[in-house]
Amino acid sequence: MTEISRRNILKAGGFLGASATLAPSQPAAAEETRHYRFFNADEAQFVEAAVDRLIPPDPKWPGAKDAGVPVYIDRQLFGAYGNGERLYLAGPWKQGTPQQGYQLRFTPAALYRTALHAIHAALVQEGQPFHERTADAQDAVLKSLEAGERDLDGVPSAVFFETLLANTIEGFFADPAYGGNRDKAGWRMVGFPGAHAAYLGLYTQHGMHFPGEPLAMDETGSHSRHR
Repeated sequence: MTEISRRNILKAGGFLGASATLAPSQPAAAEETRHYRFFNADEAQFVEAAVDRLIPPDPKWPGAKDAGVPVYIDRQLFGAYGNGERLYLAGPWKQGTPQQGYQLRFTPAALYRTALHAIHAALVQEGQPFHERTADAQDAVLKSLEAGERDLDGVPSAVFFETLLANTIEGFFADPAYGGNRDKAGWRMVGFPGAHAAYLGLYTQHGMHFPGEPLAMDETGSHSRHR
């Protein structure tokens, strides 16, 4: 894992450049018992700990876990994305080139389930499951996955890492309607106005300071009624 940091995550998501001028959100407490639709207990513990290393909390902003990223990923895997409804999965199964994109026979749900089972079994055999390890030890595991150094029962570990990283970024910045970006924390961090951008007068003014509250999709109706 090449110096994973909040700044690098934002670069990867294309969000650097906006100034975080809005009031910080308060991290959601481990307040609720999370009811996952896809993840079992072992899978959830890994994902919650792993995404918090990819986008860790700091004194001002929540990390990926408290921003609801595991819930976002869980919902995606439970639905059409997890079932691979937009993927061609009929073969033939030959080694492709990187330019050809995703080449595995796994749906995203199967990719996660297979990889997470293999990771958990290996780490328990080594002595500790992922979520019980120190932050440095967790980073070492993630680096080994990124480097393709682990056997995940047919899933290339680098592919799993890239998928987890991409889904983590998506969940941190997606509309809160999808389960992540809780309290619009990702948007507040980068000063993104959210669904306000649907209004021509706002999104055509590049570089302007936006002092208001970010607006989620399910809030646009009430907003437009009061314009």
